[in-house]
Amino acid sequence: MIRRLIAIICLLTSLVQPSHALFVSPPKDPVIAISELFPSATSVSEKQGTPLLWTIHEKDKILAYAFETNDLARMPAYSGEPVNMLVAIDPQGQYIAAKVLEHHEPIILAGIPEAKLFQFADQYANFKVSDHLKIGGSSNSDYIAIDGLSGATVTVMVMNASITKAANKAAIALGIIKPVSDFIQPLSTIKHDIYAKASWQQLLGDGSIRKLSLNRGDVDDAFANTEAAHVNEARNDQKQDLFAELYYTLGDVPSIGKNLFGDTEYQWLMQSIQPDEHLLVVFGNGYSYKGSGYVRGGIFDRIQLLQKQNAISFRDLDHERVTDLHIDGAPKFQEMSIFRIRSHHEFDPGGDWQVELLVRRQTGPIDSLFTSFKADYAMLEKYVDTPAPIMLPKALSINERIWQERQLEIIFLMGLIGILILILFFQDVLVHHPIFLRRLRHSFLLATVVLVGWVWGGQLSIVNIFTFLQALMTNFTWSLFLLDPIIFVLWTTAAVTILLWGRAVYCGWLCPFGALQELVNIVGRFFKLPQIQVPFAIHERLWAIKYLILLGLFGVSLESLATAEQFAEVEPFKTVFLLKFDRQWPFIAWATLLIIASLFNQKTFCRYLCPLGAALSVSSHVRLFDWLKRRPDCGTPCQACAVQCEIQAISPDGVINKHECHYCLDCQVTYFDQSTCPPLKKKHRKMQKKRAQQLSENQIPTHNIA
Repeated sequence: MIRRLIAIICLLTSLVQPSHALFVSPPKDPVIAISELFPSATSVSEKQGTPLLWTIHEKDKILAYAFETNDLARMPAYSGEPVNMLVAIDPQGQYIAAKVLEHHEPIILAGIPEAKLFQFADQYANFKVSDHLKIGGSSNSDYIAIDGLSGATVTVMVMNASITKAANKAAIALGIIKPVSDFIQPLSTIKHDIYAKASWQQLLGDGSIRKLSLNRGDVDDAFANTEAAHVNEARNDQKQDLFAELYYTLGDVPSIGKNLFGDTEYQWLMQSIQPDEHLLVVFGNGYSYKGSGYVRGGIFDRIQLLQKQNAISFRDLDHERVTDLHIDGAPKFQEMSIFRIRSHHEFDPGGDWQVELLVRRQTGPIDSLFTSFKADYAMLEKYVDTPAPIMLPKALSINERIWQERQLEIIFLMGLIGILILILFFQDVLVHHPIFLRRLRHSFLLATVVLVGWVWGGQLSIVNIFTFLQALMTNFTWSLFLLDPIIFVLWTTAAVTILLWGRAVYCGWLCPFGALQELVNIVGRFFKLPQIQVPFAIHERLWAIKYLILLGLFGVSLESLATAEQFAEVEPFKTVFLLKFDRQWPFIAWATLLIIASLFNQKTFCRYLCPLGAALSVSSHVRLFDWLKRRPDCGTPCQACAVQCEIQAISPDGVINKHECHYCLDCQVTYFDQSTCPPLKKKHRKMQKKRAQQLSENQIPTHNIA
């Protein structure tokens, strides 16, 4: 049974993996895009030179230079594929335009219109190539902050890096701007024949291993005078409490790596990397340097390695978890990792570098502020050979920062789920207090709509299931199981509750759109709007519609998941919760129609049209518990519960259809109420009659006493 539970949880939690490379923007012809940008151009050269550039002329005048970012700065984005953009700059180094030519980002599946990605790229027309541009934050003397794109932070940060790095390469090659330095330091090489045995304290003492230590006061000070100044702020007696402790070094240095991991493990690590690749070793306590971004999008979003103008972020394929240390005297760590520094980063092991820890505080439902803490590392000369500098231009590399997870929301969501579990376990007690239970349920549904739906965007979708099935048929990896923490927690909860009680718990309590429909219906009943009750014979046939929709979408997804996602707009979830009605009118009209229908008929969409509910109900027969009580009289002849069930999940014979039940507990209130349950009333009358008869028989007539 334990194995069965684990298997079902793994199956359902994996439904939330990202739709990497599932949506592909139709590639645009860069020559056509150039002609649209420059209608007055009289000629456009072939793409040529080093780097590859187009030169746009108006008669004898050079209007601009244009290039594709894939030719000059090819960087993988959220999907693992680059966003290819056309960038145009004028002869003075001013950005004229940046246009997306092709992307594989699953932003549409995440509920973000593709147009917003294009709007982000339009911002660059206001800046110069020499400007240091950075996503988010506030502008200062070091950089200019530009607006990001909520929900697609990883994508736009990589886009920004690609645009600015490519533009700098082009401008330097054209002589528009000068390189930062007239000469460059060639990469150092590690002395692999130098080794000396050392303890942890010896490596720490001579600077081979460095340490970054932060207390909560340090973090509060970093956010002072910002909107996040008092978010999660420590009390005065907590200021000195540990926030984060990081130890870091390069593991491919023999005197460091062999001592830390042992000779055998060190040799294995060295065989796993390519020439000019290196190993960043990080140990940590307190605040996690991993975060969860690497699970959602394959990118670690809390830690970066900085060297000069180069910011190195790491993906899941660059990461190796360390389970044990070979060295004597090492302290205990919560997290131990090895990150591979790829050769294309051109990292210099002999140069000074920094580890940057990024910390984010949430200032609103989707708004947040970043701050970062840097710690220096200077390589000991005895470990490396450093060549003399040579006169070469040095290309700029733009810093990348990765968005981080939402911890506070997880705590609140887990608390909400905890309350739900208590309701389920004590349902037989609560149903004896119908007024309290009704108020509790309505409050819970309101929290589901506002917090889970609108604030956290935690609406599950049938697209998640198709994404999982698509991955099973292609390249399935464990790293894709965990995504957005809110979605992950909800899928885990759905998995557990489906196994224990069936799909009713999620659909009846945790589905934001289902909760919204029920609350809307309550409003309709309050204003005494007429309620449409479909005859049961028709009602049970209408159930089949959602299963037909599910089968149709599944068939389409086998051919094209992107097409299936478009047809899955039968679900109004994206319109209502992810985009908050900020989209084209047909989608708004459809969502509004379904909500208005709920004024007159309880949960119309859930009962007849929801493909997600149909998919979840398929597994309802494996539930372990059946805590909804029934009597032999239910249905024959008593119809009280069937009449009161607002979603008509109780058939005329009194049987509760577990595939359609939403676990509202109304039938259980009736089941235990002597004033409304006919069998219970009948039983109560019989008991009263029996007691009266017994009292009558026990009375002794006074005239017989002699």
